[in-house]
Amino acid sequence: MRSRREKGGEMDIDFEEALKKMEEIVKSLEEGELSLSESLKKFEEGVELAKFCEKRLDEAERKIQKLVEREGKIKLEPLEEKNEESAHR
Repeated sequence: MRSRREKGGEMDIDFEEALKKMEEIVKSLEEGELSLSESLKKFEEGVELAKFCEKRLDEAERKIQKLVEREGKIKLEPLEEKNEESAHR
């Protein structure tokens, strides 16, 4: 079963569904009962799902805020982006 798609090429599936589907793919590949062709199709689908999940996790990370206490007051600050962190190293 191919991953569901919606307009613009985005998957019409939520993170939890994608993660469950990846687990099913891994299980079927580990069983070793699939043909080479079927295994490659499953692997490709798994890569697509992994990219989708990574994108959703990156989006969630950008939404995370950390609490910082400054001068006795609590202030919300956005979590630093990965690119900004690696640029300062």
